[in-house]
Amino acid sequence: MSQGANLINRLKKFVDQSANMLNLDEDVAIERGMTQIIKSAVMVIGGGEDKVQDRKILKAFVENSGGSQARIAIIPCASREPDIIGRIYHDIFTDLGAQAVEVLDIRERPNYDYPAAEALVDRFTGVFMTGGDQLRLCGLIADTPFAITIAKRITENRLVLAGTSAGAAAMGYNMISGGSSGESPHKELVNMSTGLSILPEIIVDQHFHNRNRMARLITAIAAHPDKIGIGIDEDTVAIFEPNNIMRVLGRGTVTVVDPGEVSYSNQLWVSGAAPLTIHNLRVHILAAGCKYHLLKRIPISPSV
Repeated sequence: MSQGANLINRLKKFVDQSANMLNLDEDVAIERGMTQIIKSAVMVIGGGEDKVQDRKILKAFVENSGGSQARIAIIPCASREPDIIGRIYHDIFTDLGAQAVEVLDIRERPNYDYPAAEALVDRFTGVFMTGGDQLRLCGLIADTPFAITIAKRITENRLVLAGTSAGAAAMGYNMISGGSSGESPHKELVNMSTGLSILPEIIVDQHFHNRNRMARLITAIAAHPDKIGIGIDEDTVAIFEPNNIMRVLGRGTVTVVDPGEVSYSNQLWVSGAAPLTIHNLRVHILAAGCKYHLLKRIPISPSV
């Protein structure tokens, strides 16, 4: 048998293994410490999405929000220039055929009570959070009735949420708020804060391979080993679907950092810039068409 035929057979075997692992009973998965983290559709974009040519990711957001019936709210408050960035996305979503598009210009923490927040959110089928500064975004809306209602509507499958760059970083409960890149993992490499807790059991990093952020995501996961690290390249989206599946779309990759089988880490007792040691950390690189089962923590190979 030729080397090429051997490779094809190996790839087919990987596909079969993925399919077999998906038959794992969910009760067994939970007993093994695999917790359910996906309740509805959330699109986490690594930043730098195409806004001019085929606009594949932004088009997918409009389609997921209802296509020609989509009613979209844009939240640009992470940006230093919310008027400009809001207008850019308003024109894009209008051009892509959404029924209605509105920019929510939030400059101060909204003072809606729950009925008012619910009435506002229920006007929309999709909410889009722009890039900028994730600390500013969370400082303005985190833990408000407005943000809590958005999260509730997502769990009820009544709303699609997308966030790009800073809007993506804010999706988890533990949020990367800043740091460095291009170094070995160490505690001073990353700054952490509290995010919006839309997807509370993941930690997101964006502009991932484009800005060499693997070490800082590993550092964040070493400090929070109960989470899953999700690193998303530019013009790439991780789509978290209601069936516990994360699906990849776009021209880059999504990197999954899974500490579930880590056998040793010195994170607790090293300090400062001392390098971290981590054994048996699992890493998956997923390109467009690949999927990942977040409950069972397994990649799903595309068909050969």
